[in-house]
Amino acid sequence: MPLMSSPWQRLRGGDLAIDLGTTSTLIWRKKKGVVLDEPSVLAVEGGTGKVLAAGERARGLIGRTPAHVHIMRPVRDGVIVDADVAESMLRTFIDQVHAGFLNRPRVVVSAPSQITAVERRALEETVLRSGAREVFVVEEAMAAAIGAGLPVNDERASMVLDIGGGTTDGAITALGGIVRSGSARVGGDDLETAARDHLREQHGLLLGERTAAEVVTELGTAVPLQEEIVGTVHGRSLQTGLPESVRLSSAELREALAEPLSAMSAFARGLVDQCPPDLAGDVREQGVVLTGGVAALRGIDHRISREIGVPVHVAKDPRRAVIRGAGRCIDDLARLRRIVVGEQRY
Repeated sequence: MPLMSSPWQRLRGGDLAIDLGTTSTLIWRKKKGVVLDEPSVLAVEGGTGKVLAAGERARGLIGRTPAHVHIMRPVRDGVIVDADVAESMLRTFIDQVHAGFLNRPRVVVSAPSQITAVERRALEETVLRSGAREVFVVEEAMAAAIGAGLPVNDERASMVLDIGGGTTDGAITALGGIVRSGSARVGGDDLETAARDHLREQHGLLLGERTAAEVVTELGTAVPLQEEIVGTVHGRSLQTGLPESVRLSSAELREALAEPLSAMSAFARGLVDQCPPDLAGDVREQGVVLTGGVAALRGIDHRISREIGVPVHVAKDPRRAVIRGAGRCIDDLARLRRIVVGEQRY
C-alpha cells in the first residue's frame, strides 16, 4: 500500500520559479510545472493605488479605461522600472498560485545577463516583498539553455540565444557553467514599436499596442517568403482622427523591422566572436539554439544563421524555455547553487 504524503509536507511545498519579463510573467510551481502565464500589466486606480486588474484582464483594458484608471507596465528592457507596481503585480500573481500553503515560497527568478547590481538588488527586494522567503537570481540565458534541453554539463560548448520582449540574452555554456554571456536591450517590443512607427509615418495610421503586436504576429517575417502575405491593418487616421484601414504586405513590414532584427543578429555575432578558440568549433558544429517569444517570428532562425555564419535551431516551445529551466533548478538545488548570481532571504 503506497504511503500517503503528509498534509504538512503538501502545505510546506510550493517553491516557485518566476520569469518576470517585459511582456509576460510566467510562474512555475514545484512538481506542477507552469501554473501562471499572464501579461506583465497592472491596472491601478489613481490616487488610491488600488489594484483593479492584473495580467490578461489588465491588458484587456488598454485603451478602454477612464482617466482615473492607469495601465502600468512595471518591467522595461527586462528590468524593473517601478518597484511598487511590480510588487503589487507579483503579489497578485503569487497569491493566485500559492493559496493553501502555510509558508512563504522560495523563489528562483531569472534576470538579464547584463543586469546591474542595483537592478538585481531591486529585483530581489521586490520578489521578497511580494511574498517570498528566499530569492535566487539566475541568468536568463542559462535558464533558457537548461529549459531548451542543451547539454550544459558537457565539456563540449553549447550556445543559446533568448529573444524576449525587452532583451536579447545569450550564453555559451560548458561543464555546467557559463563561459561567455551577454545581453542587449532589444526584443519583441522593438519590433512592435518599429511596426507602429512605420504605419504612422508612411500611412498616417495610428495603432494601439495590441494591434501592433497582432500585426507583427500575423504579417511579420525576418526573411523573404515564397509567397508574401498581405493583410488589412485597422487603426485611426492621423489626419482625420477617424477609423481607417490600410493594406500591408509582409515584405513592406519586413523592411520596417530591419533595424531591430539586425541588432539581434549583431548581438549574436558578437557573442560568437567572443567564444574561446578551443570551444568555437563546438558552437559552429552544434549551432545556436533560439528561445524566447521572438523565436516564433517567421524565418528569424534563417536570418540570424545567415548573418552569423552558424546554424541556428528553434527550441521546442521556445517562449517557455526560460521558465522551464528556472523551474528545473528548484528540483536540483546543487545545480542552482552553481549558477546563481544573486541570493537574498528574510
